[in-house]
Amino acid sequence: MKIEEIVQALGLDVKCAKDCLDREVTGGYTGDLLSDVMGNSKAGYIWITRQVHQNIVAVASLKEHSAIILINSSQPTAETMEKAEAEKIPIMVSDLPAFEISGKIYNLLTAKS
Repeated sequence: MKIEEIVQALGLDVKCAKDCLDREVTGGYTGDLLSDVMGNSKAGYIWITRQVHQNIVAVASLKEHSAIILINSSQPTAETMEKAEAEKIPIMVSDLPAFEISGKIYNLLTAKS
């Protein structure tokens, strides 16, 4: 499933790297502890987090994530968006909590396969 399809299905607010929404999402990971995400997520995943600082972009780039979703209407910092644009990592915002957005993405991905 493409990022763009997830954005449309869930009404996500795309904050940056809007030209990279054609990437394929192969799974997802929900977590706020950067070392946990680095150790357990996989390339192609969409990462769901509450963190908004620029280190999330470094982790997403290192792990080759498809995109990042910020929960609870959290807004990325200006530095985070600038770094995400440079690294071509889409960042989207949802007003939903992590549990709900994770379930919705899981349902979308499993319905597609």
